[in-house]
Amino acid sequence: MKYPKPLKTGSKIAITAFSAGVPAAMHARLDNALNYLAQQGFELVIGECLRENHNYVSADVKTRANELMGYLLDDTIDAIMPPWGGAIAMDLLTLLNWEKLAHAQPKWLIGFSDVSTLLSAVTCKLGWASVHATNLMQLNVHQQDALTVGLFDHLKSAPNASFTQYPSTYFEAEPLNFVDFPDAGFHLSSATQWRTLGNCNGNKQFSGRLLGGCLDIHMLLAGTEYFDLEGFSLLHPNESIILYFENGEMPPAAYYRALQSIKLRGWFSKLAGVLIGRNPEPVAKDSDWTHLDALLKVFAGCDFPVLYDIDIGHQAPNLTLINGAYAEVVCDERFSITQTLK
Repeated sequence: MKYPKPLKTGSKIAITAFSAGVPAAMHARLDNALNYLAQQGFELVIGECLRENHNYVSADVKTRANELMGYLLDDTIDAIMPPWGGAIAMDLLTLLNWEKLAHAQPKWLIGFSDVSTLLSAVTCKLGWASVHATNLMQLNVHQQDALTVGLFDHLKSAPNASFTQYPSTYFEAEPLNFVDFPDAGFHLSSATQWRTLGNCNGNKQFSGRLLGGCLDIHMLLAGTEYFDLEGFSLLHPNESIILYFENGEMPPAAYYRALQSIKLRGWFSKLAGVLIGRNPEPVAKDSDWTHLDALLKVFAGCDFPVLYDIDIGHQAPNLTLINGAYAEVVCDERFSITQTLK
């Protein structure tokens, strides 16, 4: 894996929206988040593709691609962080010059949801480690839970260093209202409980390289060069893979189809285990089927552990999961995930 340089005081972070920008009603929240980064000692480069949002995007596709490409090729920049996800970051994939990027210095790309479109692409095509973690707009001086606050500490880790994360105590069932409460931290009111599907097939721990993101997008990219488990596995021939997914918008039946599409590609044969984030979507309107029912059906007969209701996705807080890092997952009396940057 190609790990970007560890972050430090003075590291330069570029802010640009791969997909959705920030409308005027939420600029106060954006400024709050940017101030938080500055208070952490980072130098900020603020892009033009940021403070507008029209038809799902911050700017036209060429403008977004050119701005992102400029930041990816600028070796004075250490990290790139969009404000949040959106819907069509996929537009950028064919407009980036991947041949040039193969010779660029790796940068940390950070975020979740539609941001993960680019995270998986740089990991699979360039071998860069990338960071599935809290989005910029969720950062706030008032937000002090361990998973969120730990993000930049983990990205300051030296090569070959390890860090361990544990489940949150509470999670946020309903998202923040950024318009009316631009300074608010998460409302962490629902008890967190990581769970195992069945008895985890008798495994108390498992390990492998991390790869994953938002299932809504990754079910569509699976098998392409932008989410290529086969190619990723060839780079790590003696190691298993841990896939992780979070659900953005899918009800149970669509969720099942998405996971089944991954299974039908034969990918489950390469896995040490699977991590599934919490599901914010309601049950089906025409059925009593739940997301758990979908998981039980798609993973029936699989011989690897499946953990679900993990701190991944649209119900904060989020783990920091580094695509490409070597992870050891413990699912005994106390859950934990240890990642090593090797």
